[in-house]
Amino acid sequence: MYRISKTVGFSAAHQVRECGGACERLHGHNWKVIAHLAAAKLDELGMVIDFKEIKRALTEILEPLEHNLLNEVAPFDRQNPTSENLARYVHDGLAERLENERVRISRVDVWETEASCASYSPEE
Repeated sequence: MYRISKTVGFSAAHQVRECGGACERLHGHNWKVIAHLAAAKLDELGMVIDFKEIKRALTEILEPLEHNLLNEVAPFDRQNPTSENLARYVHDGLAERLENERVRISRVDVWETEASCASYSPEE
């Protein structure tokens, strides 16, 4: 199995609804998103997928969130904008854009601080 990853960042504010404490207050992060992709065989160029394609897809997915209050952007206007929910949101967006019979999105990590990360993987 071949595995690759691409990292991008974005800045946004959020409020974690009904959690109590500091996270319920409006605050922001410089988020880091790491997308992990896998393929059993490489393409004709010897790649899982071109890193430029991953970056383009991540940019499309994250652009509506950039420098916004996540609580006001769908689907987080209805769903808590936690790192866990962001990881699933990014995974599903990437799967829609990049997955095929050869390539799959194996995991997405969302870091909201240097010490706090949430991951989503469809296999586990």
